[in-house]
Amino acid sequence: MHVPDGFIDAPVSAAAGVLAAAAVAVSLRGARRELGGTGPHTGLGAERTAPLAGLVAAFIFAVQMLNFPVAAGTSGHLLGGALAAILVGPYTGVLCVSVVLLMQSVLFADGGLTALGVNITDMAVVTVLVAYGIFRGLVKVLPRGRRAVTAAAFVAAAVSVPAAAVAFTGLYALGGTTDVPIATVFAAMTGVHVLIGLGEAAITALTVGAVLAVRPDLVYGAREPAKPLELRTSPLAGPAAAAGEREPEPAEPARPVAARRSTRRVWLAGVAAALVCAGGLSYYASTSPDGLEKVARDQGIDAKAEEHAAKDSPLADYSVKDIANPRLSGGLAGVIGVGATLAVGTGVFVVVRRRRASARDTAVPEAAGDAASPRHSPESA
Repeated sequence: MHVPDGFIDAPVSAAAGVLAAAAVAVSLRGARRELGGTGPHTGLGAERTAPLAGLVAAFIFAVQMLNFPVAAGTSGHLLGGALAAILVGPYTGVLCVSVVLLMQSVLFADGGLTALGVNITDMAVVTVLVAYGIFRGLVKVLPRGRRAVTAAAFVAAAVSVPAAAVAFTGLYALGGTTDVPIATVFAAMTGVHVLIGLGEAAITALTVGAVLAVRPDLVYGAREPAKPLELRTSPLAGPAAAAGEREPEPAEPARPVAARRSTRRVWLAGVAAALVCAGGLSYYASTSPDGLEKVARDQGIDAKAEEHAAKDSPLADYSVKDIANPRLSGGLAGVIGVGATLAVGTGVFVVVRRRRASARDTAVPEAAGDAASPRHSPESA
């Protein structure tokens, strides 16, 4: 569903760009809590969250290369908003998909540069908001367990794709550059993307279910909200204090076992899966146009489409320039894309996490200083 340049006029594209920038800014603030482990869902060490979030972005990039057939002459691919939101949180999920869209547009000429705001709004913001809202609602009413989480992920992902199609129709109604009736665009877009949504749901549910089976603590949407610690007084505390004896130091609360377990194996397995998908399986992906391309071609939406500014990129169309063998060319482009997305995504999330940690470390000394100030000391009373 990557919107090329020329489908939406300049004013609406600019407005969508402003909306996308605002959503990314809000997500950066929210992701600090998700990556810092201080939000309502905790239990995973903050030092491990940034690489895992970068891995999610790289995995989405790789799986998006695997177009699957959905109808005669049409294919679909993962959007990834539901998967990212459930695995790493909604704010971080928006950033994951946004990084993927940026890399695809700049390196591979997939999705217009002037339409980047449209694509982020449609494929990152809308899908994450719809999917995570449905997912959280279902998790609250379904029986607790892995099957319930997987089922909720399936439904949330299935609905998020036609929701993105509806959002595109709305943007086209505001700024479409051709005179195709809105009702026609709506019917064609939602019809094919309901089918694509089933494929998205299957991929999302399988991935979430696989992670749940191995490391359920890594699935953000499946973690229970952290409970406040309760301080309990030992029944011997009174007599010990009365006798002037020093009470034994309370034992440090044990950290959850899952939080102490290394995520290295999961990270390596995820990187390997992404490389296999992008570097090998992508060769066997469907070559039929995806849902938006098919609708645009059939209905004339692409009449004023513009060539991509990066059409001469060495990696344009997911192939390495000057390599004649299509399997080698496409596979190498996929591997480069996974590596670049992993590096950029991880770098972004490391910076976001460190800013959160820096702000927290700065706040602690200030609070300590306030407590020790003269106006709080017994002598000043």
